[in-house]
Amino acid sequence: MSKEATEFQRKSMSRMYRGKEIFKPTNTGWIDDHVASVREWVANIFFYRKGDATIMIDAGYNYDRLAEKMSWLGIDPAEIKDVFITHQDTDHVGAVEADSPGIFRNAILYIGEIENKYLTGETPRRVIYRTYKLPHVSIPNKKVLLKDGQVLNIHGIKIECFLVPGHTWGHMVYLIDDKYLFTGDTIWFGADGGYSFISALAENNKLAIKSLAEFESKLKARGIKPIFLTGHTGWSDDFEFAFRHKDRLCSMFRKRVNDPGAPYDAYDESDDTERKAHTQRIAKVKT
Repeated sequence: MSKEATEFQRKSMSRMYRGKEIFKPTNTGWIDDHVASVREWVANIFFYRKGDATIMIDAGYNYDRLAEKMSWLGIDPAEIKDVFITHQDTDHVGAVEADSPGIFRNAILYIGEIENKYLTGETPRRVIYRTYKLPHVSIPNKKVLLKDGQVLNIHGIKIECFLVPGHTWGHMVYLIDDKYLFTGDTIWFGADGGYSFISALAENNKLAIKSLAEFESKLKARGIKPIFLTGHTGWSDDFEFAFRHKDRLCSMFRKRVNDPGAPYDAYDESDDTERKAHTQRIAKVKT
């Protein structure tokens, strides 16, 4: 289903969101010596490298140029043995779905035990304020099911799992080496700060707001001020900015603070080039 869903989003959603300043992905490149991203239209896949090990966070669309763009970063798909999935939407799992090219077929997939109920068919995924049921997603990879609060050590990389539900029932956020926080679709960065993610795509918006506030409290209690890496709106190391509007939802139908840096059509990748990937570090969002 991922190829069909990918084509639908590319053709239909690009028209729907054009000029709305909703999606602001980073281009392909390195953020620092450890974290890189690949841009797939409006979405970002992330890679975390430590020593000789590289893990992948989310799997984007069923996207024909993924291996090519990974080569810009000096990453071979065959290196990837571990893929951490924040949630099962097609713009986050496309490269591991059953109808994908299968370049990560031998990788182990890590996903929340609650989120996995979408994959088993126990829970349907609903969007557009829960009025529309998405097709079932099938992923053949070997899976490791994760619990809230679980801590793993893989190839010397520490990964801590936080359940932050609302966008989906089992959405996980991953804190890596106590510094890098991969937030998936829990936080949306606007020009004036972070919001709960796009309201039309959530399973439960009240839960999304509640769980985001609880997550902020957990981080504060432990004195953790990470680098926030979002699935669609760039990255920031400003804790206050990231949670500034945690009690409000991003909506394409509501007036927002104008963001002059947002692309008119985020599905237009013409400015995502190999030269930039080689010569420029990815800048954080302005706060």
